[in-house]
Amino acid sequence: MLPQKSKKIQKNGKRVSLLITVNVLGSSGPIRFLVNEEELVASVINTALKSYARQGRLPVLGSDLNNFHLYCSNAGFDALSPWETIGSRGGRNFVLCKKQSQTEMMDGDGKSTTIARKGSGSWKAWINKSLNFKISSH
Repeated sequence: MLPQKSKKIQKNGKRVSLLITVNVLGSSGPIRFLVNEEELVASVINTALKSYARQGRLPVLGSDLNNFHLYCSNAGFDALSPWETIGSRGGRNFVLCKKQSQTEMMDGDGKSTTIARKGSGSWKAWINKSLNFKISSH
């Protein structure tokens, strides 16, 4: 069951639009576009992926919105739920990153072990890796 959208309306009778900034890890710069504050996060991810592809940016991300997490830059480290509204956290700056894909492997005892695939990760891991490099390189 999808959450019911609230009917927040401005004085002039129009819904509230937000100019949001979506930073994609590994990309050269942010994507900016207008969204209705009642739009679902899944729809915003879809719009960001289409805009990213239309602009011919690298690296190529693909178009499956289920492979991505959207984080609000100023609202902690938890990914936004695809079913919540984009305006629910009050943020306008977001980070889009691929979900960490996992691969199952069998160990010597025949037990299934899940490992993270090299090259994938979250923005938190990327930031930690960057900070460690800067600290150790001085």
